[in-house]
Amino acid sequence: MLGKIIAIEDNTVVVKLGIDLDKIDSILNLYVTMKADNTNVIGEIVDIKDNNAYINILGEIIKGKFVFGVIKKPAFSSKVELIDKKDVSPIISVEEYKENRDLYIGKSSLYDGIDISVDIDTLFNSHFAVFGSTGSGKSCSVSRMIQNLFEKKTSIPYRASLFIFDAYGEYHSAFSKLHEVTPEINFKAYTTNLGINDSELLRIPLWLLGVDDISLLLGVEKHSQIPIIEKALKLINVFAREEDSVIKSKNDIIARAILDILASGRPAPQIRDQIVSVLSKFNTKELNLETVVFQPGYSRPLKQCLLIDATGKIRDMELIMNFMEGFLQESTELSLPDGSFKYNLNDLKDAFDFALISEGVLNNEKIYEEMNVLKVRLHTLVNSEYSVYFDYPTHVDKAGYIKELLTANNGKKAQIINFNINYIDDRLAKNITKIYSKLLFDYAKSLTRRATLPFHIILEEAHRYVQNDNDKFLLGYNIFERITKEGRKYGVMLGLISQRPSELSDTALSQCNNFLIFKMLHPVDVEYIREMVPNITNETVKRLRILQPGNCIAFGSAFRIPVLIKFDMPSPAPSSSSCEISKVWFIDRK
Repeated sequence: MLGKIIAIEDNTVVVKLGIDLDKIDSILNLYVTMKADNTNVIGEIVDIKDNNAYINILGEIIKGKFVFGVIKKPAFSSKVELIDKKDVSPIISVEEYKENRDLYIGKSSLYDGIDISVDIDTLFNSHFAVFGSTGSGKSCSVSRMIQNLFEKKTSIPYRASLFIFDAYGEYHSAFSKLHEVTPEINFKAYTTNLGINDSELLRIPLWLLGVDDISLLLGVEKHSQIPIIEKALKLINVFAREEDSVIKSKNDIIARAILDILASGRPAPQIRDQIVSVLSKFNTKELNLETVVFQPGYSRPLKQCLLIDATGKIRDMELIMNFMEGFLQESTELSLPDGSFKYNLNDLKDAFDFALISEGVLNNEKIYEEMNVLKVRLHTLVNSEYSVYFDYPTHVDKAGYIKELLTANNGKKAQIINFNINYIDDRLAKNITKIYSKLLFDYAKSLTRRATLPFHIILEEAHRYVQNDNDKFLLGYNIFERITKEGRKYGVMLGLISQRPSELSDTALSQCNNFLIFKMLHPVDVEYIREMVPNITNETVKRLRILQPGNCIAFGSAFRIPVLIKFDMPSPAPSSSSCEISKVWFIDRK
């Protein structure tokens, strides 16, 4: 018997020890049972002071099984004993390990030889978070856990789909050879490095992106900027398609823009120059600067009708207006592209430029400045090396593109799809993760049989992407927050790996059900975890500062109680090791 209960306050039981601490191993953080007539309460020794043990109540044994939480506190007459090692496993692990249902995580940090496994459903059917300071072992532990999942001997998770957004390109080495251990498992790698040949270059079909995606890509900052993007995408339906099929609509759009210019009231030279500029870039075989304009008695090219007379006016303005009105259609309602045809960034740029003209924003200096910011960003993207990421070679619809993502080079199902986004700036990396996450979420929502193709989106350095930004204000939602709130019903789960949890979206973090927390030192992050993470105790928070690398405190729906886990080293390991300064600095003297 460990001792006698002398006090119970809130969730803490104080036991006067009846053993000689000098003659036994440390009992801190070990589990105890407090048995009375009809109760068997389980607790953890969290502190020892003045020969008193302070025990945090965890749960109780009901009908032979451990249940987290208690309704009735232990009686003062309870018999307090350390739990025998052989009885610990059902409390901190699964009762009976099964290959097709459970996943081995690691070993108990406190009880030698005790393996800790979890039920796969309770771990992977909800969102999870992995936190820890640099060097605490996050990448290695996540790698080992995923390797354990795909290196099972008798049951293969062939239909799993893990999308990893790899901020540093660490995970390629950890997963690229999984097929050598399990031939049925395939790894697919995309990279943003234009000079790497062992991975496919990341390319996104531009025509699968909607107004919200383009708004993110161009860094929209005001609601007033979004309509011009919508207008540009609608114009693409005309400007990026074969002319014969849309020539009447294209003529109508160009003619209306020219009529707006003619009616602008600007000086004749400006009107002439603007019309010439429009028709030089936007024209059809029926409407261009060389189009012949007929007038009783003679005819001439349209460009000659723009000549300015001695009074400084365009003498044939009325003639031009009548000519343009002949191209107008009764209905000019345009729709957004439906993904049925291919277009590129140059098409988008042209459509955006024309949208500025057709909306008449050039007549309003303030509005023009707001829109010109987006125009400059789009032109910069078109002319940068980043444009290649949106240059998809062939037309593909959304379902076809998802299928390509999930198909390995050998033509079989890919279970791990790794996006190395290390070679682009943080802003584009953030937008690409959002675009892909929305693409996967929308596809999952469209499936007739809901949640039949689960997607797990794992974000390394998640604090860079899952933030309290202004998406909700501009677009009405933040895709990561939407996924954490709605994703489970469609089988889309988010995994957040971060060294700065305080920079994460509060909403996204609040929806996580499982947590693996490694050593944390920053006081802001430690306090944030205390406030935001459910069911975390003060004792757990205290431990975060002294955890050894590769050790974590795990808790949530997949774990019966908060448990200390020591992960095995992954084999092979991710490319996450620190720079070895001594090897770089020193050379042998000759």
